[in-house]
Amino acid sequence: MLHHVTLETTATGADRFAVLLGAIGFAEVAPPAALSGGYRWFDRDGTQVHLAIVAGPVAPPVGHAAFVAAPLDPVVDRLAELGFQVGERRRHWGARRVSIAAPDGHRVELMEAPPDAG
Repeated sequence: MLHHVTLETTATGADRFAVLLGAIGFAEVAPPAALSGGYRWFDRDGTQVHLAIVAGPVAPPVGHAAFVAAPLDPVVDRLAELGFQVGERRRHWGARRVSIAAPDGHRVELMEAPPDAG
């Protein structure tokens, strides 16, 4: 089980990331006191996204975080209404997938179902 992923972002990017993560069901939670100055944490059912607030964030050109969001259509509609660029991706394992242009050059993938583990 993956517990968390940490993404670098600016303070402004973190505010926009908070909107994106909220739209896909994450709630902001308090990080440990020792980390509260430069981090914002978000949780959804035990999976977390940690945003490290830095002056010069680095986003991997191909790497990304992917989350299941079912049903997908209302989430895509909500993200579009919030001004996020959402693009369709090729279907895998019969499930619809989209890519979101996230703050500071990051990319987030949403899928309507995870791959079949069988």
